[in-house]
Amino acid sequence: MRAGAPAAMPTGLLLAAGSARRFGGGKLLAKLPDGSPVGVAACRTLLAALPEVVAVVRPGDDALAAALAEAGARVVVCERAHEGMGASLACAVDSAPDAAGWVVALADMPWVRADTVRAVAEAIRDGASIAAPFVGGERGHPTGFACSHRAHLAALTGDQGARSLVGRAGDALVRIVVDDPGVLRDIDTPADLPP
Repeated sequence: MRAGAPAAMPTGLLLAAGSARRFGGGKLLAKLPDGSPVGVAACRTLLAALPEVVAVVRPGDDALAAALAEAGARVVVCERAHEGMGASLACAVDSAPDAAGWVVALADMPWVRADTVRAVAEAIRDGASIAAPFVGGERGHPTGFACSHRAHLAALTGDQGARSLVGRAGDALVRIVVDDPGVLRDIDTPADLPP
């Protein structure tokens, strides 16, 4: 990077490889009131804030993969998705190893605002190690990680994701206070969809 050039923005990682058991399957293609599929809405939010988005899907989830690709994401199939979110996140990081950090978002959280994503990304770009939005003292999503965490993220397994890494961050965690209830709102069951 030449002197005076702005630092690069992190890459968005959309975790869309869950099995949606509690929903009964097909959660990320379920329609929101505006007709957008849940996962596509989450993807569009990331794309509105970040220059590149990698979406991770399960093997055989071709309809979702096509919808996310059409929305503008680079889609990666995670062969280890059945192991859980940690494996999916590791797969995502492996697919964008030269990124200037990552903003990790969950595809079942379509109500996060683009300005919240941008604030997390800018914190990472500006030197934060880990950054996350907070509403009323509660940590939400998405979470940003500097590229210094590459090895740890790429080694994740199981279903815990990066929760332990964030939990150990202490004062290194940059808390971004937002007025965005979408950072805490996900879709687990059909009842979570608005009418």
